Amino acid sequence: MKKITIILAFVMSVAAASAQHMDHSKAKSVVSTELTPLQKTVKYQELNKAMRELWSAHMYWTLITVDAFYNDPKGLEAKLNRLLQNQKDIGAAIVPFYGREAGDKLAQLLTEHIQGAVPVLQSAQSGDKEALDKAVKDWYANAKEIGDFLSAANPKNWTAEETGGALEMHITHTIDYSVSILKGDYSQSFGGFEEALNHMLHLADILTDGLAKQFPDRFMN
Repeated sequence: MKKITIILAFVMSVAAASAQHMDHSKAKSVVSTELTPLQKTVKYQELNKAMRELWSAHMYWTLITVDAFYNDPKGLEAKLNRLLQNQKDIGAAIVPFYGREAGDKLAQLLTEHIQGAVPVLQSAQSGDKEALDKAVKDWYANAKEIGDFLSAANPKNWTAEETGGALEMHITHTIDYSVSILKGDYSQSFGGFEEALNHMLHLADILTDGLAKQFPDRFMN
């Protein structure tokens, strides 16, 4: 009975969370004429590959850390530390464009993003609905903060609605497949993870495109 209560609390949290994220089905899909030539350059393709690898790693290490939280306490610390390193790596990726201070700030915000997941998982495991609702709300607030930070760095190409909304959707996806892991439904969690991964690869593309449009001279062969 207790496990059922815990799962229901987490599912209710997902339902509440889903109401907060933006509808990405209406996201811009038309590539601008100014971007098309840049996408063919080696430097663009190298950056896009790096961005996709960084955000894929973010997704992979998040998945196995969530699983370790519930099922592998001995391996949790090592997996969490690797996930935290990924946040530093993502911050370092923007240093060539915005400087060390901005890279460190992004790494800090992403580290807080990872730390914010802990009370969500803890309260879901304990079945504390009130604590769970607060933890999820705080987690979404951090996503907005990251989105606002990115938008401020490149307001013409990264709107706060787009970047913040993408990160909010990431949280919703993470909660969704975490519910499946908590329930022990791994087949469902794999499907949820693949959907989440595809979404984050889209974010990696958005970030690459925005950098290319803001700094076109850096992408010429």
